[in-house]
Amino acid sequence: MNYRTFISQNRQDWERLENLIHTLQQNKKKWTARQVEDFQRTYQKVTQHLAFSQTYFPEEESTDYLNALTSKAHNTLYQEQTSNWKQVKHLFGHTFINLLREQWAFVIISMGLFLLGGTAAFLAVYQDPMSLYTILPDNIAQNVDPSQIGRDGGVNSPVMSAEILTNNIQVAFLAFAGGITFGLLTVYVLIFNGIIVGALAALFFTYGKSYDFWAYIVPHGIIELTAIFIAGGAGLLMGFKLWVPGSRTRAYQLKTNAYRSVLLLIGTLPLFIIAGIIEGYITPSALSLEAKYAFAGLTVIGLLIYILLGSRPFKAARGS
Repeated sequence: MNYRTFISQNRQDWERLENLIHTLQQNKKKWTARQVEDFQRTYQKVTQHLAFSQTYFPEEESTDYLNALTSKAHNTLYQEQTSNWKQVKHLFGHTFINLLREQWAFVIISMGLFLLGGTAAFLAVYQDPMSLYTILPDNIAQNVDPSQIGRDGGVNSPVMSAEILTNNIQVAFLAFAGGITFGLLTVYVLIFNGIIVGALAALFFTYGKSYDFWAYIVPHGIIELTAIFIAGGAGLLMGFKLWVPGSRTRAYQLKTNAYRSVLLLIGTLPLFIIAGIIEGYITPSALSLEAKYAFAGLTVIGLLIYILLGSRPFKAARGS
């Protein structure tokens, strides 16, 4: 693309962002959700144009112009609106879900890698239960006793519960950050943690305790693993764009997709909080195994409702 084509193809977006800046500065207290969404979408496109101009036309006027325009837009949006509750609601209730829908393939691949590791570990431990001690880290292997599930010393112990919760949060951040390594670390983290779950599942299966085991996993695990798969998908998205940058530079792809991946990661934080609450109060409770499975079913329904509501076209709120 030559310089003139670049200008002619994108000038309309630049003018639109200028008009939005002017409109929003004149009505700071009357921003609607639709205006914020339009502003964010246009601002993101113009930042991509800036990155392109910096790469291919660093000495041209467009680079200075776009740098000034995006700086002004950033100040207008974030200095004036960062604390606006509407922004937070829009992020978790709409933006996150839309990004999730756009990047669903990477989330599915993330889940597939986890299941790959889990299946391999399950088969290995099923064939030779003693291989558990070579597959699992010592701090997990030494604290698992299938005969004690639901009692002190089983997987329901506070130590084990805290260990799993801490591990899963670390997994999510590692899976996301692994994108910078061209996704290689992300792939490793997902497979390795699938191995942990698969090995444990096989151990309890050999003791005839699968029904009990999953009753203590699925109430919090459905939400927790969903969050991990999303974080893993965010890392895979970055890694893929670094492997296959297309006509853009890798630096450009990193700048563009890192922003989207960070939003996906941020969107998982409420899921981890909810999963932590469930793991602290529902998992170790005296509820029957059937009740815990029923509760797990409710978490699935809740997730589906959340995704469906967030996927609806976003309606503008009335200005106050």
